[in-house]
Amino acid sequence: MADPGFEAGDRVRVLKAAPLGHVRTPWYIRGRIGVIERCCGTFGNPEELAYARSGEPKQPLYRVRFAQKDVWPDYRGKAGDVVEVEIFQHWLEKA
Repeated sequence: MADPGFEAGDRVRVLKAAPLGHVRTPWYIRGRIGVIERCCGTFGNPEELAYARSGEPKQPLYRVRFAQKDVWPDYRGKAGDVVEVEIFQHWLEKA
């Protein structure tokens, strides 16, 4: 099991990668910087489970908060608007 590497308030960048296969990280969020809102727990890696593998090592899953304007540069809503995405640890790095 992978130990949680981040805490609430940590700034993280989502990896900008395009691996083949079943991927749970949306395209629009890859390469973006956000803030850890909370750890949701530790679960089997869905990218492995999708192929009937063990899902090991289990990965921490985080709720990450992104400013809408940082995700979509043409966003015209309120400056404080955010989008929250749940992302597994192996997709995150310190920003």
